[in-house]
Amino acid sequence: MTFITGKRISRRSMLRGIGTTLGLPLLDAMIPAGKHLGATEAGKSADTPRLVCIEQVHGAAGSNDWGGSQNLWSPADEGRNFDLSPTSLQSLEPFRKYLTIVSDTDCRMADAFSPQEIGGDHFRSTAVFLTQSHPKQTQGSDLHVGTSFDQVFAQQYGHETPIPSLQMSIENVDQAGGCAYGYSCAYTDTLSWSAPDKPLPMLRDPRAIFEQLFGSGGTPAQRTERLRTNSSILDWVLDEMSTLQTNVGPSDQHRLDSYMQNVRELEQRIQRIEAQNLSGDERNIPTAPVGVPDDFEEHVKLMFDLQLAAFISDSTRVFSLKLGRDASPRVYKNSGSDQPFHVASHHGGNEERILEFAKINKHHVGILPYFLEKLQNTMEGDSNLLDKTLLLYGSAMGDSNLHNHVKCPLFLVGGGNGILAGESHVKAPRGTPMANVFLDLLHKMNVTQISTNNEIGVPITNDLTSFGNSTGIFSV
Repeated sequence: MTFITGKRISRRSMLRGIGTTLGLPLLDAMIPAGKHLGATEAGKSADTPRLVCIEQVHGAAGSNDWGGSQNLWSPADEGRNFDLSPTSLQSLEPFRKYLTIVSDTDCRMADAFSPQEIGGDHFRSTAVFLTQSHPKQTQGSDLHVGTSFDQVFAQQYGHETPIPSLQMSIENVDQAGGCAYGYSCAYTDTLSWSAPDKPLPMLRDPRAIFEQLFGSGGTPAQRTERLRTNSSILDWVLDEMSTLQTNVGPSDQHRLDSYMQNVRELEQRIQRIEAQNLSGDERNIPTAPVGVPDDFEEHVKLMFDLQLAAFISDSTRVFSLKLGRDASPRVYKNSGSDQPFHVASHHGGNEERILEFAKINKHHVGILPYFLEKLQNTMEGDSNLLDKTLLLYGSAMGDSNLHNHVKCPLFLVGGGNGILAGESHVKAPRGTPMANVFLDLLHKMNVTQISTNNEIGVPITNDLTSFGNSTGIFSV
């Protein structure tokens, strides 16, 4: 390692230009000479877990009784010697040492609590997944559900980064007003809640996320000018980059070059998508924003690469990603199924149709290794980003055909900075709330308090002794 003797660059250093604010990766020059990484500002930021929460909407084929008997989601054996080959998680085999599968937990807060709520499962499930709380039935602005898992984490760690958290979606989440069965569209359009009455907007357009991460500097007019001229954000920070590179060692120079190339490649991919969608050719998703790829895999991978860039620059440590909509008519061309998603999910208990839905589940999970491999190959300090990341993947729906919320799909990938041993399949006792797992994870990540407002809106902080409808801790 090469150090600048007696000097250091702050971990919060940024390159600034017109309409551009570019965070930096962890550099040797951010570590004062003679100090151990863990004892420094940069080291403390590197030792904070990264969190990614992904919702697979509308349950899984393996949550059906017959699908469960065929191990279409969870493997047959508990412990370390589980077989993924019959499951929708087969593609995660190369990462089994990072994989923790949690079977048979329930999300009963998505159940109908009164006769007038019957039929509204689609409009409760997304709101319940990360909050594990029951949504108030309303079509107005008097929303109420719970603070979500990712936002409880962000309350403790989000203030340390320029962006406390980012929320992403793959399908449209821009409905307004009431949806159906007396529920506001905000419930089905929102995965993350910063407070029980505060849904956080989700971004579908990669350009909007890129701009939030790297183009937030300057005035709106300056940012508009940069986009109008179609120039790279890197063109606006060349002077500062040149100055920085003359003041760091060779390893940092290489690290900076690689990082800037990755940012530019992301920018070029977004530009190519926009150019294609503006070319006049017929689009598969004509109503989608111009920056949204028509291809599902391309869209998800681009979102993953934006997350990776954000982690590298420590722009944010918290992401949530909603992969679809319960009632989506989308056909996933590379899944092996020609059935629209919602049609496939209502399989009627027919074995052949259950297997058809399992193909779609498998396809969705099968995109994850793209992201996991990149995290694993990205070093930060003495370990890689997969060691530091907790990726949570699941659904508040169980059997999609029955619209029930028992034996819901859930797995975890990554080391989470040492909180998970990995290579484990655990089955919860019957009736265990998924919230018990979330409470355990929060405590393991040293999140022990939660901020809320009292009856008159005054902020208060309480010890985190429960989460959602938790009845205790289910340790994973």
